[in-house]
Amino acid sequence: VELRTNNGDDRRKAHDIFPAISIPDIFMERLMARENFSLFDPHEVQQVMGFNLEDFYDEDEHNKAFTEHYLLCENNPELHPIQVSALDMMKKIMRSAVETGTPFIFFRDTANRTNPNKHAGMIYASNLCHEIAQNVGFTNLSEEIINPDGSITTKTVTGDMVTCNLNSINLGKITDEELEENVALQIRMLDNVISINQFPVPEAKMTSEKYRAVGLGTSGYHHYLVRHQIQWESEEHIEAADKLFENIAYYAIKASMELAKEKGAYPAFKGSEWETGAYFERRGYTSERWQQLRKDVAKYGLRNGYLMAVAPTGSTSNIANTTAGIDPIFKKFFIEEKKGSFTPKTAPDLDNSTFWLYKEAHTIDQQWSIRACAARQRHIDQAQSFNLYITPQVKAKEILNLYVEAYKQGVKTIYYIRNQSLEMDECTSCSS
Repeated sequence: VELRTNNGDDRRKAHDIFPAISIPDIFMERLMARENFSLFDPHEVQQVMGFNLEDFYDEDEHNKAFTEHYLLCENNPELHPIQVSALDMMKKIMRSAVETGTPFIFFRDTANRTNPNKHAGMIYASNLCHEIAQNVGFTNLSEEIINPDGSITTKTVTGDMVTCNLNSINLGKITDEELEENVALQIRMLDNVISINQFPVPEAKMTSEKYRAVGLGTSGYHHYLVRHQIQWESEEHIEAADKLFENIAYYAIKASMELAKEKGAYPAFKGSEWETGAYFERRGYTSERWQQLRKDVAKYGLRNGYLMAVAPTGSTSNIANTTAGIDPIFKKFFIEEKKGSFTPKTAPDLDNSTFWLYKEAHTIDQQWSIRACAARQRHIDQAQSFNLYITPQVKAKEILNLYVEAYKQGVKTIYYIRNQSLEMDECTSCSS
């Protein structure tokens, strides 16, 4: 937790890595109850208990496999856990987040509960940008054979190695009428990437062909809200997020089903929540169009086992002159410096009619951002690169409430905690 912080023994630091923490439900429950939490040596658990804690997760109130195995460890006198206050542990996480922006947060039980391919494995962690939530496995050595010529043949049992096949819809430029056609086109393009890609290691090739996983995302989200005259801090925003991402999800699943008709379903489809219909039940998709799609998916399959993941898109959004990912704008106007050149930049389509709709990230009540993230998350089978923006004036209790609320709302991951520099100017809405 303190690998990147500036204080303490520098021999215990690793300033150039990006740490992330995988948090189970029981930690958050004990945090909210202000109870203690036990930290275990995973090697000792494996040696004494004969299992690995990370191989389990809590599915629901009636199937809490992680909690059950965790309590078994806590009650075993042969183990030597470190008892810490869950609140003190969270304080260390928050202190690091305020200073360095990290660690990233991965709510592991939330991610695994909504995993459509839990029949084939489980999700242990996310990627660097924390929008990928796919089955991960371990490649283990099974046999080494010494050949007569002195060479050695190694045999392994292959685990799932995830690759990110990503693209994004530019919400800042697209119209609602164009959405279905563009989603279908992008799903086909992403599926083609899997077919023609050159993989660096065989495990990646095998996993990509097993799930044919893709990550359709979005950029220009704040741009989209402004174009539709929607304030970030409003109930209208939450409703718009819910409706927009439900439509994107519907079009993406439909497009993948149509591809399955044409080219066949992904090999691990049998037994998935796509096939059983549990995916649709879990999200409350009861309308006529969803029920028909559910039947079509059960009949024809899906081409892609994972479909949606919202990446940060910082560079591509800049090129496309729209806002990045699902983030609010950082500044209404700024000077971009690259290789000695200075380029004035503004928020996209900034004029008198949009000026007050572009509220800047550090001036936004982050509870609205969490609610919007939760509304989107219901329709996204993977996760979102979701940042929280704070200022030096925000109290520790308020930051704690952001983490707790994100967990309660069903957000799967938190990317950076972006703290405002002490030298930053005042809100530019009031500086003209």
